[in-house]
Amino acid sequence: MLSCKQATEWMSRRMDEELPLSRRMGLRLHLMICKGCRNFSRQMDLLRQVSRKFPHREQ
Repeated sequence: MLSCKQATEWMSRRMDEELPLSRRMGLRLHLMICKGCRNFSRQMDLLRQVSRKFPHREQ
C-alpha cells in the first residue's frame, strides 16, 4: 500500500509523464481509500485546468 507521501509524489509526476500501469493502479487504489489525497488530486487537477486558460508568455 502506498503512503500519502508516495501518492502525492506520483500525482505530481503524472502531470509531467505517464506512469507505468502498476503505479497508476496503486495510486488509484490509494485514492479510493484516502480522502486527503483525493482532495489533493482534485486541487492539482483544478490548478492544471486554470493554468491552461492563461496565455503562454515567452520571456
